[in-house]
Amino acid sequence: MTTRLILGAAALFAASAASAEPMVFASWGGTTQDAQAEAWAAPFSEDTGTQVIQDGPTDYGKLTAMVEAGAVNWDVVDVEYDFALKAAEEGLLEPLDFDIIDREKLDPRFVSDHAVGSFYYAFVLGYNPMHLTGETPDSLSDLFDTEAFPGKRTFYKWSAPGVIEAALLADGVVAEDLYPLDLDRAFAKLDTIKDDIIWWSSGAQSQQLLASGEAPIGFFWNGRLAALEQDGMPVGIVWDQNITAADALVVPRGAPNREAAMRFIAEATSAEGQAKFAAETGYAPINLGSPDLMEEDLRATLPDSQTASQIDADLAYWAEHRDEIGSRWYAWQAE
Repeated sequence: MTTRLILGAAALFAASAASAEPMVFASWGGTTQDAQAEAWAAPFSEDTGTQVIQDGPTDYGKLTAMVEAGAVNWDVVDVEYDFALKAAEEGLLEPLDFDIIDREKLDPRFVSDHAVGSFYYAFVLGYNPMHLTGETPDSLSDLFDTEAFPGKRTFYKWSAPGVIEAALLADGVVAEDLYPLDLDRAFAKLDTIKDDIIWWSSGAQSQQLLASGEAPIGFFWNGRLAALEQDGMPVGIVWDQNITAADALVVPRGAPNREAAMRFIAEATSAEGQAKFAAETGYAPINLGSPDLMEEDLRATLPDSQTASQIDADLAYWAEHRDEIGSRWYAWQAE
């Protein structure tokens, strides 16, 4: 009788899991979302029986419109951490359930009541040694030195965080004095190379610009340079004054599968999930236990091993000033 009850309960659980309503995860697409699907979604589905439907790319306007219309069909979304902080203030996000998500095991820099880091990355100076002659760049100031390093340089078009800090550091501002950001000084520095900038809009485009030599020097997400190295391309990476930022996992207010969303985030931020994602992408884990699960040679290539002169972008500052700086950023590009 006991055996029958156990078997019956197991069958009932299996049937319930198999019929669980699918949940939707939205992210940025490309190789990053591929890695998220492999490292997080696949084991989550295996453990819970809940299918994870991949959607994207992340669109802040769409997320806002969904919440305001009460018609949310994204359950978990990968966003920039400063956006997450701002969205929480505006009432766009569900509070996270830290009875399910183990907050104590996560890097406190990237945890709030409504968001946890999905990974963190560094903006670094990268260069293609096959398309540079003469000296080798070794500091952020070299991004702005068109005499020593002639040719185009490339920066991320859609986000000012990181680039503004790099301009100020290159102009002699010490890290401790970066905030509040001196925008006049930063834009004046950027003016000196404006005609030499090619903007990249996606990680894949940044790789193409560097690999082709169209822009043999620039400012990149470290993971994109790591991917080029894995493909056998010689790449120069300058870690001096690397600038960190993070993505975050959030649950839009009114998400249809809130409990599944919390359990998905718990899986995504687990030590194992973060370690596997880091190995696939070159981005740093936010679970404090993940480094112990990784090979030493891999760990040495990640931002959390490059802390000697590392600078954390003040994402709370960016959340507060995101809109006003963004307006000036895009207006400057259009001038």
